Amino acid sequence: MTRVRTGGVRAAVGAVLAVALTAALAGCSSTGGKRAEDARKAAAAQGKAAVNTPRWTFAMVTHSGDGDTFWDIVQNGAEQAAVKDNINFLYAHSDEAQQQAQLIDSYIAKGVDGLIVTLAKPDAMKTAVEKAVKAGIPVITVNSGSEQSKAFGALTHIGQDETVAGEAVGDELDERGKKKALCILHEQGNVGHEQRCAGAKKTFDGEMVNLYVDGTNMPDVQASIEAKLQSDPAIDSVVTLGAPFADAAVQAKKTAGSAAEIDTFDLNAKVATGLSSGALGFAVDQQPYLQGYEAVDLLWLYKYNADVLGGGKPVLTGPQIITKEDAAALKGYTERGTR
Repeated sequence: MTRVRTGGVRAAVGAVLAVALTAALAGCSSTGGKRAEDARKAAAAQGKAAVNTPRWTFAMVTHSGDGDTFWDIVQNGAEQAAVKDNINFLYAHSDEAQQQAQLIDSYIAKGVDGLIVTLAKPDAMKTAVEKAVKAGIPVITVNSGSEQSKAFGALTHIGQDETVAGEAVGDELDERGKKKALCILHEQGNVGHEQRCAGAKKTFDGEMVNLYVDGTNMPDVQASIEAKLQSDPAIDSVVTLGAPFADAAVQAKKTAGSAAEIDTFDLNAKVATGLSSGALGFAVDQQPYLQGYEAVDLLWLYKYNADVLGGGKPVLTGPQIITKEDAAALKGYTERGTR
């Protein structure tokens, strides 16, 4: 009689089970995890929603002027979140506060399901925002106006604290040993811009001088910076408050024969290239893509599940100081319009 060695059988059975389990797990991964993710990406690429909630309409109204690439990034984020959340997304902008308020009124009249607005000039926006809230339209503010957002009735604010961002700039200038800085304000009356320069002045051990320019006229911006640099050789740094104005400052530096370092708020592909080449010293990134994306996402969450993020306080997306060491890793994102 042949004796069966149970230990060997058990080992063999164990081996078979191990192979079967591995195969099963691989199958689960390919059909559940990876395939689900591939399906999600394919749906997004084809403009298909990842949810089956009603097709609500959300509108965004910003204080952007024409051709401002910063707001292209905000809009990209909002549009991609809208696809995912099955949202009909509308966008309008005006750098004139009264026109911005009128655009908000027009969307209220259309009965949109949610509003995303900026409060660069909050006094002009107050009535329109309160009107939307009274009409039962949930409002989220982004980018500017964090101090007024809650008082106007908005659910929350998404962006960076402009004073804190300015203070970060002052600290960075100190670390770089700068003594006299020029802060370029390209939109008079924009409270966020004033807060940035004031914050930088607060923490900067050197002298901070404000220069107001017409941001709608780039040749004028360049000429104004150039004239200031020529008249005051002690200026060793220039801080612009938007990525499109950094290039104008770089050109002004060249024509003025100045050795001042050019730094900027905000990030785009040109700024990333400038950081890599050394044409720019540092940039302050407030992640505009995230501002647009999260605004749509949070409105969707509120409509779907009555969620409110932030606990009544602003949801911060910055500031993040970006230097030459960081630029290479972010360049690809800036080129696709998401950073």
